[in-house]
Amino acid sequence: MIVTTKELFKHAYGKYAVGAYNINNAEQVMGLFRGNMDSKAPFIVQLSKGARSYTDKRMLEAMLRAADEIFPDAIFAVHLDHGDEATCMECIDSGFYSSVMIDASHASFDENIAITKRVADAAHAKGLVVEAELGQLGGVEEHVSVAESDAKLTDPAQAKEFVTRSGCDSLACAIGTSHGAFKFSGSQGLHFDVLQEIQKRLPGFPLVMHGSSSVPQDEVARINAAGGKLAGAKGVDEKQFLPAAKLGVTKINIDTDGRLVWCRVHREELLKHPENFDLRPPGKVFMAEYAKYIASKNAALGSTGQLDGVRASLKK
Repeated sequence: MIVTTKELFKHAYGKYAVGAYNINNAEQVMGLFRGNMDSKAPFIVQLSKGARSYTDKRMLEAMLRAADEIFPDAIFAVHLDHGDEATCMECIDSGFYSSVMIDASHASFDENIAITKRVADAAHAKGLVVEAELGQLGGVEEHVSVAESDAKLTDPAQAKEFVTRSGCDSLACAIGTSHGAFKFSGSQGLHFDVLQEIQKRLPGFPLVMHGSSSVPQDEVARINAAGGKLAGAKGVDEKQFLPAAKLGVTKINIDTDGRLVWCRVHREELLKHPENFDLRPPGKVFMAEYAKYIASKNAALGSTGQLDGVRASLKK
C-alpha cells in the first residue's frame, strides 16, 4: 500500500525513524520489500534523478507497482530524492509519487523558500507532501556535489521561518552528515545540539537526516579483499539513529550502504566463480543479502515491528 510520508511520520514521531532507501533495479526492489516484510517495518522507497534515468522512470515505477501487488502487506511511500523544481513538478503531475523532495539548498534563503513554496503549492493541490532542505550537506552523490568548504549546518533560527513561509511538510537538516562513503574522519559525529535547537523551534514537525549510511567497516574490508579500493570510507554510527529519532528525526536516508552490499556480493561471487557468466546466481545472493541488510537497518532505526501499528493508525 502506497501512502504519503506524512502518514508514516505521524506514527513514527518521537519513537523511531522510517528508513528511506534508494533503489535502481529489480534486485534492489525485491530485496528491499523482502527485508521490510521480514522485519515488519514501514519504509520509504526513494527514486533519485539518476535512478529515474538509469533505465527509464517508467521501468522503475512499473517494478514498484508490481512489488505492491507481490507484497500486499507492505506499507510504504514513493519519494523523489533530491529533485529540482522541474523534476518535482513532473513527478507531481505523474500521479505515481506520494512525496517529493525539492532541493533548493544551493540557493539563497529567500529563493529557497520561493522555489519550495511553488512545489509545495502544486503538491498539496494533489494531496502529496513535500520535503525541503535548509543548510547544505557536503559530499558527492549522483548530481549532488558540495565541497566540504561550502557545506553549512542548518541555522535553527531560520528553521521556523523557512517552514512557515515555504509550506513544506518535512525538513531535511544539515547536522553534520554528508553524502557518499567518506563522511567522517576521527571522532566526528552528528551535531545533536543543532538538532535539539531545531526541534525546540519546530515541536512535532518531522525532520529528515540525509547522508546517513553507516558504511560498515566489515563490508569495506570484504570489498577491498575482493579487489576493491575504498580506503578511508567511514559513515554515521547506527547508535545515533534512535537518539536522533527522539529529537524529531522521522526519516533517515540510506543509499551508500546498499551500494556497498551490491559491490561486495558481486565482487565476491565473481571472484569465487570466475567461470560464471550468468547474472542470476549473484543476483539471487544479492537479493537475500540486501534483505538481511534492510532488516538490520530497520532494527537500528527502531522501525522493526511497527507495521501493524502504522496499519492501525491509517484506519483512524
